Order: sequence, then C-alpha cells, then structure tokens
Amino acid sequence: MSKKSSFYLLTDTHYVSKKTWVEGKPINNRERGDQIALKASPEILDAFIEKIIADTQTDTVIFLGDNTNSGDVDSHNEFRERLDKLKAAGKKVYVTYATHDYCSPNGEDECFQHGACRFTQTGTEPIEFLKRSDLFDFYRPYGADQALSVDAESGSYTVRIGDGLRLAAIIDNGNGRSHCGLFEEGNRWLSDQISQAKAAGDLIMLAVHHPVIPPWDVFSHMVDYEMYGGYKELCDTMCENDVRVIFTGHTHVQNIREFTGKNGNRFVDVSTISLVNAAGKMRKVEVDASSGECEITSVGIDKIPGFDTGEASLYEYLYSLNFPGIVKKIVPLALADYDAFLDASEGFLPVDMLKKHKKIVRFAFRRLTKARLSSLIKLGKSRKNLSKEQIRSAKNTPLTDVVYEILSHIYTGNAPYSPDTAENIIVSGVARRLDRIVSLFKIEKLAALIPPGSSLEIMAQDFLYNTRTGDDDSIKLLLK
Repeated sequence: MSKKSSFYLLTDTHYVSKKTWVEGKPINNRERGDQIALKASPEILDAFIEKIIADTQTDTVIFLGDNTNSGDVDSHNEFRERLDKLKAAGKKVYVTYATHDYCSPNGEDECFQHGACRFTQTGTEPIEFLKRSDLFDFYRPYGADQALSVDAESGSYTVRIGDGLRLAAIIDNGNGRSHCGLFEEGNRWLSDQISQAKAAGDLIMLAVHHPVIPPWDVFSHMVDYEMYGGYKELCDTMCENDVRVIFTGHTHVQNIREFTGKNGNRFVDVSTISLVNAAGKMRKVEVDASSGECEITSVGIDKIPGFDTGEASLYEYLYSLNFPGIVKKIVPLALADYDAFLDASEGFLPVDMLKKHKKIVRFAFRRLTKARLSSLIKLGKSRKNLSKEQIRSAKNTPLTDVVYEILSHIYTGNAPYSPDTAENIIVSGVARRLDRIVSLFKIEKLAALIPPGSSLEIMAQDFLYNTRTGDDDSIKLLLK
C-alpha cells in the first residue's frame, strides 16, 4: 500500500520588514555587504508562498532558520504572519530558528548580533529585537505545539509529516559562533527519537540549520565554527542508525553531498540555497514511505511580483547583489570610472584602502581583463593534455569569463567544467603545479589553507564540476 507524502523546504529567508529601513546608503551598503536581497525579501517570500499555496497536492512546509536577518520584532512578526497565511491555506508549517533570528545585547549568548537597527537615510537607530530565550515561545505554534516529542534543553522537536514518515527538527541556534548544536541531553533525545521511529516502523528524516557535511572540504577546515556543533558525531549517529538524509541551510549554497560511515551506511546532506541569495530556490521533497523512495527537486520563480527589478529576472537580480555579480560589475568600473568603482564597492570592499592604492588596483584589473585562459597553460604545464581545438579556444577565451563562470556557481551549484573541458584541465594543471611549489618551498600560509589529506588540485574540483552526486538541484534515493 502506498504511503505518499510531500513537503516544501525553505531556508535563510533573511526577512527584513520595510518598517526597518528607508532608501539610502546605509541599507544599500548593508545589502551589498550581506550580498543578499534584503529590500526585496518580503516580496520574494510572498512569491514563494503563493507558489506553495497553489500546490494543492503538498500540504507541509518546513523553514530551516535565519528566518529574519537581524532578529528585530517587526521582521519576526511579519514573517509569522506569512506562516499564518500558509496555515490558513491548509498547510502544516514547521519552523526552526538560528543565529540571525536573535540578538544578545550583553554578550550572554556570545551572539555576533548585539542589537537590531533601523536604517535611516544617514545611519542607523536601535529597535526592539528578540533574544534567544524568546524564540521557543514565539514559534511554538509552528513546532513544539504539533510535536510528538520536544527536547527541553534545545527546543528541538519531532513531528509526523506523512504516513510512515517523521521529521526531527533540530534547533541549533547555539551562540552564533563557538557551538551551534545539541549538547549531551539533546544528543540522547535525538538518538531516542530515531530509535522510536524505527520501532514504530516509520522512516525518519533530520533537518538542522548548520551544515553537517561541508559544501567544500576547505569550508570546515577554515571555518569549523560555521558547521553544526558535533557534526562528526552526528554523522556517526546517522550511519549507525541508517538514517539516509538530513536537510541543512546556513551556507547559502545549493549543494548535495554524500557521507559514508565506517559501517558502509551512507546518507546525504541536502543543503538548500538561501531564498534571497544567488538563485532563490526552495526544495520539494516527495516520499513514498512504503517503498522508501524519495525524490528531491528544486523549485524557483522567474519574477518578483510587487518589486521592480526592471527587465531582470529573479536570478539576474539576485546575481547582481551576490559576490560574483558585484565583482563582474566593479572590475570594468575600476578602469573606466574609479569614483564609480569606489561607490559600487562601498559596503563590499575596504574603500579607504582602494583609494590609497588606485594605481595598483587599476594595474591589476587591467592585466586581469587582458589575460586569456591560454596564459595559464604554460604555468600549469597542461599543453600535452589539451587538443589543438582546446588550445585555440583557450587563446580566444578571456580569463575573466572563466573566473566569473566559476564564481557564479559557488552558491548555485552544478559548476559546468567537467574533467574533459579545457577549463578544467588548465585550472587543474595550475593547482597541481602550485601543490608542488607549496611542498617544495614549504609555503606555510598557503599550506594552512589545505585540509589534511587534500590538495589544491582536489579542492579546485569542488568549484569546477559536480563530482559528488551529479546534480546539486535534485536527487533520488532510498530511505530504507
């Protein structure tokens, strides 16, 4: 007998109430610094909510934290009004919260946000916000009140999201830096929930804000504090209990990675991109609990109703605010109009330093824009691995085009340069050569960037091509 169910999953909505800003340099600089569409966040969320409501076959929606950008009360209230709208439309809604959802004015939670503010035309002014201790009760109707079980310490909870299917929603808002995860009691609670699900014959999926598997090897090596606290132990727990999937956010990266435990059991960490960053997508998950079949796909929208993006699509608008889009915009400005370059860089790059080093900056960008992909062939000693046609193509390909293409897929996933392409062969050759130089000359600062057991060549593949699961937007798997 079929036991089919489906749900939508959204994360990192970073909602910003229009009550908290007026048009001006302060909000624009904050938006540029965060590299996400703060001003359009209400309209973007509304557009996705309308799409969810229109799907009468899917009755469940899950939010994975960083619901607001700064934890202010106005943004939280308006975000919860959207949850109420989904509920009124007949949807079951479950919410977690994370480090952008609260402030810690006295440092008691070590949160990186000490207070929320309203952006005026010339600066900022403090406004009311939620503290970490406020979040459980605030979101209780969309979590704990519907739960089969609640962990008293963290507020994590387990719910039934379909016939024969449970979800353990882990609250890992931590303190914003040193530990974003469960502690001893919480870990025992989670293990018990997994055992109870299995004893009842139910499948169980996990969901948590912070990543359990890093989107790239260098991520956990350089910023381990941005990972789920105790991620290594959680990986072991999942493999020991044959839990096949965990949904995560936080990194703003569209990414699916697989982990294999010591016992041979595997699971995937399905990381979903921020709704207001780079591509703006949510996941749709369809499960048949009787067979264990699970299909995960990605859903986006083309335009933002009610928000003027000119002729730009949602992707194009988000791209213009994101790291690769900003870089693509400011590099030509540095050569054509340095004052305009400084204005476009404010909030994104250290403008005071750029002012002092104008000649050096313009020289570097001029050389970069003139360079061709072929200029790296000799450096990487990769000519013997290239066809004549690939060499000719490399001579006609601006190096900046390759750089922009690689950067544009950092967040959206599915980088396009497969191992047989000239771009992959040439960049891999350069990385391999650098590995030898680092080893030969003991370059400690560069060596410190490389995770143990890895190399620059291996790390480069993460950004050139999806060698992991083949598709960061979708996957089919068995949950049992």
